[in-house]
Amino acid sequence: MSCVVLALALSVPAASGFALQTSVLPRSAPRSASRTVVEAKAGDVVLIGVAADSGCGKSTFMRRLTGIFGGQNVGPLGGGFDNGGWETNTLVSDTTTVICLDDYHLNDRNGRKVTKRTALDLAENNFDLMYEQLAALKSGETISKPIYNHVNGTLDKPEDIKPTPIVIVEGLHPMADPRVRELLDFTLYLDITDDVKFAWKIQRDMIERGHSLESIQASIEARKPDFDAFVAPQREFADVVIQVLPTQLIPDDKEGKILRVRFIQKDGKESYEPAYLFDEGSTIEWTPCGKKLTCSYPGIKFAYGPDVFLGNEVTVVEMDGKFDNLQELIYVESHLSNTATKFYGELTQQMIKMGDSPGSDNGTGFFQTLASLKIREFYETVSGKTVDVQVPEKVAA
Repeated sequence: MSCVVLALALSVPAASGFALQTSVLPRSAPRSASRTVVEAKAGDVVLIGVAADSGCGKSTFMRRLTGIFGGQNVGPLGGGFDNGGWETNTLVSDTTTVICLDDYHLNDRNGRKVTKRTALDLAENNFDLMYEQLAALKSGETISKPIYNHVNGTLDKPEDIKPTPIVIVEGLHPMADPRVRELLDFTLYLDITDDVKFAWKIQRDMIERGHSLESIQASIEARKPDFDAFVAPQREFADVVIQVLPTQLIPDDKEGKILRVRFIQKDGKESYEPAYLFDEGSTIEWTPCGKKLTCSYPGIKFAYGPDVFLGNEVTVVEMDGKFDNLQELIYVESHLSNTATKFYGELTQQMIKMGDSPGSDNGTGFFQTLASLKIREFYETVSGKTVDVQVPEKVAA
């Protein structure tokens, strides 16, 4: 059986060339962690790529997705710096490996000052090495992957990565290079619109960190051209897009605390059946607030139906608003079909388990969880393997 790559990503045209490298990786032997893994052979590796701009929820999504796949001994490769290991961006369990694509930056922080390019620029990323190493993992080979140190901005001593059954690739550019894109079997893009990004940065940087509104606006504007040129175009290639927009329930809302989230599924994807609300193929709007779902102002509204997104025919499930009580989410779950759950209420259970994480009271957490379940189902379909789950005695009140 051919091996599989699922990429949740943002796609772009590939770079036509790369600048000379102004900082180099150390040549000493790579770091190697002593850990017990289910080591995958050629044809058995599934690569899952998760991507979006910085600060758009990739880390939270990683926790949701790895939680769906289960596994034991989840933590940083080699134990992490605090436990006598090394500074690493790689998260591992016995069955899963999460690789941060920042590790494939071509230059370190000082090198980018020389080239005067941002890390979003395709020319600042080593797609030749990325392709070579992801192809090697799919072939069941151990790779010696570089490390980008986010603390001091350097390129550190490489680390050995063994192929596990599930390898998750997350970052800005999983689909930017056509060769890498060809390796991927499933693609997903976390799409946070500009208005929501601005509201989130105000909440974090101005209210929590004391930054001025002008400095926040300048930071966003400085980053936007490269994001629009090198990251956003990848949406066209995504099989699933989770799009986060301002609410339509509150006119001219500027706070970004109430969100409208769209789960956009490309039609015709092999081994993937789109999730739907009530009646497959219909166009539906649903306001479920009442005796079975507690809703404070401004309430919750769902929608479902066909659409066209960036030239692709898609199926969309949408949620606007937020939940007051996660236990009641099972009422909404019971009206969804093709959710890829293994038991009644599993989506609700996963939301409750991550109840303290960002987005757990709105559509971002809801659709990240749904996407995780659908990716697990896709993995099982294409690999012929089964992910065991523990069925609880009781899911919700």
